[in-house]
Amino acid sequence: MAPLARTLENLVPIVSLPDLEQLLRSATDRGASDLHLIGGAPPALRINGEIIVEEGEPLTPETLTQWAESLLNADQQRVFHAEWELCLSLNYPEIGRVRVTLYRRDGHPEFSFRFSGEYIGSREDLGLPPKLDELARRPNGLLLITGPTGSGKTTTLNYLVDLINTERRCKIVTIEDPIEYVHSNKRAVVVQQEVLSDTHSFNRALIHVLRQDPDVIVIGEIRDHEAVATALTAAETGHLVIATLHSPSVVHALERIIGVFEGAAQRQTILQLASCLQGIIAQELVPSVDRARRTLAHELLVANSAVRNVIRENQLHMLETIIQTGGKDGMILLDSCLHDLYCRCLVSYDVALTRARHPERIAKRTG
Repeated sequence: MAPLARTLENLVPIVSLPDLEQLLRSATDRGASDLHLIGGAPPALRINGEIIVEEGEPLTPETLTQWAESLLNADQQRVFHAEWELCLSLNYPEIGRVRVTLYRRDGHPEFSFRFSGEYIGSREDLGLPPKLDELARRPNGLLLITGPTGSGKTTTLNYLVDLINTERRCKIVTIEDPIEYVHSNKRAVVVQQEVLSDTHSFNRALIHVLRQDPDVIVIGEIRDHEAVATALTAAETGHLVIATLHSPSVVHALERIIGVFEGAAQRQTILQLASCLQGIIAQELVPSVDRARRTLAHELLVANSAVRNVIRENQLHMLETIIQTGGKDGMILLDSCLHDLYCRCLVSYDVALTRARHPERIAKRTG
């Protein structure tokens, strides 16, 4: 199949349908993080983590088909008709960049919009730990951001890119699917590549990114063993690699990376992780005590000598104890973070218990 030629204009289309413009603007005005357009139902918004279905007439499959045909260029339509799934970016002047996921149901297209926002908040605003800034300032190694879907991984990723861009004279290359926030050059030079627009796949982009003389490599999502292998090689050869991964905890993230390999390749991966890992933050967004927003709860692993030894011996079950006793290095367990948020009156007791991995620990600490 011949490569798909895409211009910048085709890559980032502008929303032009009045009805869709109104829906997008209304969603952002109400502080929604997502907008879902489903055939046979009114528009649905995700606000503070909860789905709210709007009142009004249900959307028809014909309307959704019309919007899909109007938003997609010829190449994107060809990919969608062939694959039945597509992820792309839209850029709307008054709203900013929006990630759009198209999929089919009952033979008709439906939409899921994710709003990226127009600015990157400070570390304090985002609720990120100070130790994360220190890890991002390391000259090389692997820094992982993990968590379930909708836990703010992309926001944290872009915060770290902006931090490095602000402080360091270097070259940052990002590989994203799709690009959700556009970084302008500050002290660094930032090159952002979008999958299916600038490159055919994460893996092909990762192979060629090492030839672009990067200092920092940012991977939107590690998905398979090829991406893991290339990311570890890049981290070992003097690059700082920052990547996201879908997993609920620090230990599960390491188990997932190691588990995609077998035999000698698995042992090699374990040794590479032990030598190049800098840290892992596992995060989750939980309802705030006033239910007006969501608050970040996190777990942080910092790769000190004890952590490296445990990884090298593949004794990952011991990491929880190391994190629990590693406060002087900035480490913290999710349950300890939730307890701290409760003590600071940022989340309710019920939320802390519900989201904790070991609720009895929080119950015991609070008496």
